[in-house]
Amino acid sequence: MDLHDDAAGAKEHACAEIASCESLEDLDSIRIRYLGRKGALTLLLRKLGQVDPEARKSAGKLLNEARDAIASLLESRKQELRERKYASDLSAGSIDVTLPGRIFSIGKLNPVLRVMDEILQIFVGMGFTPVEGPEIETEYNNFDALNFPPGHPSRDEHDSFYVDGGFCLRTHTSPAQIRVMKSQPPPVRVVVPGLCHRRDTPDASHLMSFYQIEGLYVDYDVSLAHLKGTLAAFAREVFGEETRVRFRPHYFPFTEPSAELDISCLVCGGKGCRLCKRTGWLEVLGAGMVHPNVFRQVGYDERKVTGFAFGMGVERLTMLKHGIGDIRLLYENDSRFLKQF
Repeated sequence: MDLHDDAAGAKEHACAEIASCESLEDLDSIRIRYLGRKGALTLLLRKLGQVDPEARKSAGKLLNEARDAIASLLESRKQELRERKYASDLSAGSIDVTLPGRIFSIGKLNPVLRVMDEILQIFVGMGFTPVEGPEIETEYNNFDALNFPPGHPSRDEHDSFYVDGGFCLRTHTSPAQIRVMKSQPPPVRVVVPGLCHRRDTPDASHLMSFYQIEGLYVDYDVSLAHLKGTLAAFAREVFGEETRVRFRPHYFPFTEPSAELDISCLVCGGKGCRLCKRTGWLEVLGAGMVHPNVFRQVGYDERKVTGFAFGMGVERLTMLKHGIGDIRLLYENDSRFLKQF
C-alpha cells in the first residue's frame, strides 16, 4: 500500500477538477467526493492505521497537506464563482441596486435587567460587593436561619415551591446572607441580585418568578442611621435628587426594628393622585436591622455586631421608574413595548 502515491494522485485530480469547475453546485460535489465522510482523502486517512509505523508519520503528513491544499483551493474557487455570478446577475439586471437595504434591529437588555444593573452599580459605588446564591435552596437557609418559624405562613406549600429532600426554590435572595456570613467574619457588605419564585397568581403586580436585590451590611458599629442614609442616597440616585423618602414601621421576621421605604410620588410629587392612591407616597422596598436570632444562626456574637438588611423587587422599581402599569408587559416579549426603553 503506497499512500504517498495515492495522496499525490488524489490531490492532482482534485486540483484539476476544481480549476475546470464552472458552477457552485459542481464545486460542492467535488468537495464531497474528496473531503466528505466517504471522500477519497478521508478514506486514505482511515488507512493510516494499516501502514508500517515508520512510514505512518510521513504518510499522515502528506495526506493532511493534500487535504488542506484541496480545502484551500475549494474556498478560493468558491469565492471566484460567487463574484462571477454576482457580476453576471448585476449586468443582466437581475439585481435591483435601487432597492433600499434591509435594516436589522439590534437587540438590547430587557428593562428589568437594565434597572438591575443600574441598582448594582449604585451599591457597588457605596462599597457593596455583588454576590450570588443558588436558586434551589435548603429550607434551613431560606426559612429557619432567617427567623421564619416552622408555622410561618410563607412556609406553606401553597406559598412556596418545594423540592424533595428538604429543598425549595428560594422565595427571596436573603438566603445568600446566611451563606456569606457563615463563610466570613465581619465586616460584611454585600448586595445579592437574583431570580426568586413564589406561588403567586400572576396579575398586574405579581408574577410567580421575579428578580430581587438584597443588601446586607454587618460590622461592629452599624446603626439605623447608616441604613437610612444608605437607602435615602440610593432612592435619590435612582429617581432624582428631588425625591423625598420616608420610613414606615413594618414587620419582617429577620429584622428588628423593620421598616418600609416610601418615596414621594413620581407623578404628582407628593400632592396625591391615582398612582399613589391619593397618599403622595409610593412603596419601594423593605429594610431593617438584622435580628439577633439571625446572628446566632451564623455564629456571630449579637452582643458585639450589628447590621442592616434591605430587599427590593426589581420589577417594581422598573415599573415605578418608567411608569409601567402592568408587570406582565415586561415579559410578553412585545417588541412594540420593549423598544421604548
